[in-house]
Amino acid sequence: HLNDGRKNCKEFEDFLKERAIIEEKYGKELINLSKKKPCGQTELNTLKRSLDVFKQQIDNVGQGHIQLAQTLREEAKKMEDFREKQKLHRKKIELIMEAIHKNRNLQYKKTMEAKRLYEQRCRDKDEAEQAVHRNANLVTQKQQEKLFLKLAQTKSALEDTDRNYQQSVTTMEKIREEWQNEHIKACEFFETQECERINYFRNALWLHINQLSLGCVQNDEKYEEIRKSLEMCSIEKDVDFFVNLRKTGSLAPAPVVYENYYNAQRNVTPARSPVPVPISR
Repeated sequence: HLNDGRKNCKEFEDFLKERAIIEEKYGKELINLSKKKPCGQTELNTLKRSLDVFKQQIDNVGQGHIQLAQTLREEAKKMEDFREKQKLHRKKIELIMEAIHKNRNLQYKKTMEAKRLYEQRCRDKDEAEQAVHRNANLVTQKQQEKLFLKLAQTKSALEDTDRNYQQSVTTMEKIREEWQNEHIKACEFFETQECERINYFRNALWLHINQLSLGCVQNDEKYEEIRKSLEMCSIEKDVDFFVNLRKTGSLAPAPVVYENYYNAQRNVTPARSPVPVPISR
């Protein structure tokens, strides 16, 4: 579970980094869109002002996503630092456990070797005793002395190996108790560390969601500025503004009337220019 926990933290760290790349790319594209892409550029008056606000706020939204990307990178760095901190503390405990485990295995081998020698000396002593009893009335005095000497030697060797075996077992037990105590401490440490990791991971995820939520709120505030600007937009004012800007006069051209050629020849009076007709609104 500890290995899975470290892997999960690394995965979340990578997730934040990937999300930061996406946010930054999206923010830059929004900024480029608002600056380079025409959007109602020939509009006039109040609608033009609304479009200016619209493009500015889209730019601001893009800036907000870039800032969010930086925040996500900072959070990913914090997660990385937390992982490295736990890794260093965990490494110290692991080194202690490795040393004790190695010492325990070494002492176990020594104890098993001492036991093997002890059991061999027991068999040697038993064989020497059996030889004495078996040959008590069958050998010479000198041969009996050799048998008793061998028996004494096997007893002495047995005592030495027995003492060495008991000392090895005693040492083994001390090392086993030390290993067990350190093992309990290590388990308690790892449990505490895992609780800290889960708590940190949970809080990091909570903070991440809060940052995303805050970004949505800030974006909506920017969009609200656009809505307020649109509320100030007046169709009548824009039409009047266009008319005043592009008007050529207050009178419409006079109508073109039919003129009979022959009548015009008989009419001495030269033809006058058409009289303009007032524009009625």
